Amino acid sequence: MFGDLRRFDTDWAPGTDWFRRLFDEMWPEPGVADIRSVPRGSFPMINVGRTDDAVRVYVFAPGLTPEALDISLQDNVLTVSGERRETPAEDEASSQRSHFRRERPQGAFSRSLALPEGLDPDRAEARFHDGICEVVLPKREELKPRRIDIQAS
Repeated sequence: MFGDLRRFDTDWAPGTDWFRRLFDEMWPEPGVADIRSVPRGSFPMINVGRTDDAVRVYVFAPGLTPEALDISLQDNVLTVSGERRETPAEDEASSQRSHFRRERPQGAFSRSLALPEGLDPDRAEARFHDGICEVVLPKREELKPRRIDIQAS
C-alpha cells in the first residue's frame, strides 16, 4: 500500500527536484513498475507471473471481445494481437466535432514477449472474463519441482 512513496510531490527542498529525478533515473528501484513505465501506445497491458506448475499471462483488454484477440505461441514468444475499433457512438461523435483529448487507443495492435523455457504449448489454455484474458502455459512435467523422500536406514 505504501510501497512507493517517492511518487508523491513533497516540497521539502525547493529546487532539488532535478536531483531527485536524476537519482531515480540512474538507480531505479528493482521490481517497481507502473503505468508510466510502459511506452505510450502499448496496448494491451500485460502481467506475467510464475508458479511451480505454470506461467500465467494476464492480458488486460477492456472493451474487447474474445473474438477480437489473437494469441499465438511460437519458440517461447507469446504474441497478442488484434484490433480495437471505434464504437458506432464514437464514430458518429467524431464526425460532428473534434476531440480535445483522446486517451483510448484504437486500431490494430500487437505485443510480443519472451517466455521462459520448459513450457508445454500443447496444454496451453486461455480464458476471457470482464476484459481480462488469462493465458495459462503449464510447465512440462519433467521440469516441475518434485519432492524427494528421505529414507532412514
